[in-house]
This record gives sequence, structure tokens and C-alpha cells, in this order.
Amino acid sequence: MNNLSLDEALIIIKKSRDKANEISVPACIAVVDNSGYLIAFERMEEAILASIDISINKAFTSVALKMSTDRLSEVATPGKDLFGINTTNNCRIVIFGGGYPIYSDNKLIGGIGVSGGSAKEDMIIAKAGIDKY
Repeated sequence: MNNLSLDEALIIIKKSRDKANEISVPACIAVVDNSGYLIAFERMEEAILASIDISINKAFTSVALKMSTDRLSEVATPGKDLFGINTTNNCRIVIFGGGYPIYSDNKLIGGIGVSGGSAKEDMIIAKAGIDKY
């Protein structure tokens, strides 16, 4: 498998939405292919408008850099090697938690980005969506 299918992306979104509902966090959930292009997206009722772009960009970031956005935050702080990376790629790089690359058989097949709660809540919601990968 080289990429997530639409059906798989929709399953990931449903699992993430279920977790978001469980922890009472209205969120935006984006799933991208292995090139960072959007496959599927959902904005839950009452999710804030800013979370639309943030979730899509978290998913993009996780694929573009092949790492979770919370891990990126560790190396993008002042004095670290990647400080300022969030100003590249038309400012699409997000350096706080909620974005994860998705691998299958050690191959990058896509990414997920969640925005709507705290970074920790976004991470919990995203991880719930990709727990089978």
C-alpha cells in the first residue's frame, strides 16, 4: 500500500471523532495522503474556525517532515537546529502537538492532523484515529 484510501481516511476520522466526543472536545480532523494532499476532512459542530487550517497543516507537516508535530516542537525551539522552520512552506509548518504521520509496513502512507483542544487533547484524538497503524 502506497497511500491511504478514502475509505480508510473516513474510518480514521470516525475513530478520531468518537474520541473527541468522548473527551468533549469539538475538533477539526484532517487526513492527507503521503504527499500531504487532503483526502478527507471533518469539522465537528462548534469546532473553532482557526482549527480548520491548523488541522490540515498539522497533517501536512507530519508527512512533509515524517515526524509528529509534538516531536518537531522539541527541535524547533530557540537555540535548536530547526528553530524558525514554522516560517517555511508558506507558514504551513505547525510545531505543536496533534499531527502524526501514518505508516504501514514501514512505508509512509499519509498523515492526520487534529485541532480543537489543547495540544495534548489533539494528540489523544489523533492517536485514537490511527491506533491500528
